[in-house]
Formats: sequence, structure tokens, C-alpha cells
Amino acid sequence: MRDTTLSDGAETDRGAELAASLLQRVFQHLSFGFPVRLCNGPTFAVGARNAAAMDSRFLLRFVSAEAVGSLILGKDPLRLAEAYFRSDVDIEGDLFAALRLKDHLDELRLSTWERLSAWFMAHELRSLSRHLPREMGHDVSQPAPWGHLGTRPSHGGVVRGHSKDENRDAVHFHYDVSNEFYRLWLGPSMVYSCAYFEEANYSLDEAQQAKLEHICRKLMLRPGEQFLDIGCGWGSLVIHAARHYGVKAYGITLSEKQLQFAQRRIAQEGLEQQVTVELKDYRDLQGSEVYDKVASIGMFEHVGLKNLPLYFDTVHRLLKPSGLFLNHGITHARPGWDENVSTTFINRYVFPDGELDNISNIQRCMEDAKFEIADVEALRDHYARTLRAWVLQLERRRARALEYVSESIYRVWRLYMAASAVEFESGHIGVYQVLASRRGPLHAKLPLTRRHLYCQPVAGNQLVERLAP
Repeated sequence: MRDTTLSDGAETDRGAELAASLLQRVFQHLSFGFPVRLCNGPTFAVGARNAAAMDSRFLLRFVSAEAVGSLILGKDPLRLAEAYFRSDVDIEGDLFAALRLKDHLDELRLSTWERLSAWFMAHELRSLSRHLPREMGHDVSQPAPWGHLGTRPSHGGVVRGHSKDENRDAVHFHYDVSNEFYRLWLGPSMVYSCAYFEEANYSLDEAQQAKLEHICRKLMLRPGEQFLDIGCGWGSLVIHAARHYGVKAYGITLSEKQLQFAQRRIAQEGLEQQVTVELKDYRDLQGSEVYDKVASIGMFEHVGLKNLPLYFDTVHRLLKPSGLFLNHGITHARPGWDENVSTTFINRYVFPDGELDNISNIQRCMEDAKFEIADVEALRDHYARTLRAWVLQLERRRARALEYVSESIYRVWRLYMAASAVEFESGHIGVYQVLASRRGPLHAKLPLTRRHLYCQPVAGNQLVERLAP
């Protein structure tokens, strides 16, 4: 029998009082205010006291007093995100509005004295929490999931060398979750990259079909051409290109689940004689001047910055002298991939091998590989729209999603996509399509204008007639 001078009720009240004081202290320098609730207790405000600065679009609900203490005692800058993944913190209301907190978490701007005082309060809260009822003393000792398989990848969670084994493990970590889970929010197109909203009122699927068409137009695909898709995903682009443009398409992926899905789709379309997909690393592609056209859509982010010269050299080797190469990928506003809260989050939970650079450095790498850049198109606003649509579809199908993944994995994915949408909207990250050809006298002959790209909007499966070759 424990010896204490406080009753259980008094300990609960003291724990709630400490937790509320600690939250108010942690967020006291925030430029805006927002409501907080501890367990099922009353709502109180933290942050700026000015009523005009209060953001009531969201509420943070802490399900335990100890979860509040972990904000101070935990050294991980992602501790609030970890608590959300474990369901120790819930975000009620507008998730996108709540993501305003991210910039504040880079550094809890407390003085040394304020930090010390908060540290003592957190330790007292942790001591009290050991004796609180279960609803107040929720277990926060369990780690958040390492990625979407619930286990940390064999390379330790963050890829450093971008070897073939590391990249294969990273793809397995992210993509080999469940095709059914992806289909819930990607929709029937099964396209996992930025959609293209030719018209503002397009549905997500219409915009994805328009994106596939936009890529094919840029590459000026013609019947009988050899077309390579590096990182073909679930096969949408190779199928679209073969069905509507008559090319001989070849796609590669490192995901076994994507491969199986793509092969089934190809068979269902009756395109086995035109389309082939294989499990292969881009570094294992053989031959020289093999393909008329090459696309890489949302794949080169996994290559690793130090491997970009090898990646572009490989594409240059595979492309015919008069061929075209389209590289579609996400970029950083700043050069390089420095460690911070955002990059740590991405590498720990989402893309262990993900590294971004700015568009200037990407173009320089392409030019160093003897590519001549023909066209550069920014699609940042399109990706923000795409991510918001994905988040909405995932939230609407939460019950179904939980049939395929755990609650913590669902939360990782929801937070990652919402945060990415905010990053695109703020301009911290972008996405570009870069069209290039091999430099030299036999380089691709492009039209003198871009008219062939915009001859008519594309909606759903109602595709326009092609320009004559």
C-alpha cells in the first residue's frame, strides 16, 4: 500500500493543474493562441492572450497528464508528433490550421530559467502520473511506428549511402504497405505524384488523367517508340502511354506489391505485348541508346544527392540521340538536405532515402550529364491541391483504412500529407517537370511553340485527338 499525503482525487487535480500550467508556459511566446483540453476536462487557452490572435479552428486534446510532461522531458524535436502517432494527443478540428505549430516546435523559445522551472514541473507531473487513474496516466513509453510497416527498416531508419540494398529497403518501407490502403485515397488512377489541374473544377481523378496526358504530350510519344518509365509505380503511365499513344513501354520499380498490381492491370488491359514491368534498380539497366523517350515521375527524390550524377548519366546512356527525357520531382527552396525538424520527420517516418535539392542544382546536374534543357514547368500549386485531396479522401475512408493499417500508421500518413501540402503552399518545397534532350547535332526536334501541350483540356477519359506526327 503506497504512502502518500494526497488522495487520488487530489493527485488527479494536482496533475491536471500542473499539466495546464506547463502547457501555458511552453507556448507562452507563441504569436497566436489556441484552445487545449486535458483528457475530458475544461478547455483553456495557451499562447498569445490577445483575443484577436486566437485560432479556434483546431483544439489539441491531451489524453494524459504524462503526455504533457513528455513535451519538456523528451529531447526529440518531434515529440509532439510522436505523441499524436501514439494517440496521446488528438487534433480536433482543422488539421491544416494546427500545423501552424510546426515552426514553433523547432525551438521552444524559453529562457534558461523558464526551461529549468518547466523541467521541475514536468518531473513532478511524471511522478504524479505513476499513481493517476488510467485515463490520466496513459502509457507514453511505447515508441511511434517506424514507417508504414510498423517496423524500422534494416538500415536503421535513415539512408546514408543510397546503395541498392538501402534503396530497395526504403521502397519496401514506404510502398509495400497495402495496395488497398493506397487505392482508398489515390483513387482509381493509382497515381502517386502531383496531379495536373487543367481546370480548377477538375476532380482528383480527372486531374491525374490530365497529368498522364500532359507527360505524354511533352514527350511527343509516337506509335512504335520505345518508352522507359523509371519508377513506374502501379503502372498508370506505361499503360496510358501504350493504350493512347501506341508505344512499346517498359517500366521498372523496386516495390514487389507495385509490380504485382501493375502486371495484373496490364493483363486486364490486354497490353502484354506492348507493356512490360520488372523489379529492377535503375543502376542495373543495360544498353546504350535503347529508348526514344524516358520518363521519371516522382522517383529521383529517392536517388540521393550524391548519386544524381550517376542517375542522369544512366538516363543519358539509355536515351537515343534524338530522344526526350522528362524528369518530374520535388525540390527544396534551399540547396542541399540539411537536418532539421522537417527533414528528420520525412526520413524517420516516410521516406528513409528521401533527399531534395533546389531546382538550380538539379538543372546543373542535368547539364553536367550533357543534357540540353528544353522546358521547365513549376507545378507547386498543383501538388498542394493534390495533397489536400488525398488527405480528404483518407479522412473520409478512415474506417476502411484501419482495415489495412494500424491507427498509428494512419496518423503518420495523415500528418505527413497535410504537412506536405502546407510546405508546398508556403513555397518551402516545389515540384518541377524538366524536359531535356541529349546535347548535340542530333538532339530532339521540338515544335517552335508550346501549342501542342495546350491544344484542348483533358477531362477524365475523354482524351483529345493527337497532333499528327
